[in-house]
Amino acid sequence: MAICLLYRQTPCRAPRFYRVEIAMNLFGEVSVLREWGVARGRGHGVINVYGNLRDASIAADQHRNRAIGRGYARA
Repeated sequence: MAICLLYRQTPCRAPRFYRVEIAMNLFGEVSVLREWGVARGRGHGVINVYGNLRDASIAADQHRNRAIGRGYARA
């Protein structure tokens, strides 16, 4: 299991978070879990399933890099 947690703090808005996690599921597939939202608020989440670890890792890296490009920083 690999987790990347990112935060974004702006002066006039509440802090935001973005989380990307890679994990194996019960069926032998690899899942990429993404969660985002306002800190201490209700967040949103999406789970994408991939057939192998390589594809899941590439997808997780793309999501992380896109979030960093939007102003999130590593926690």
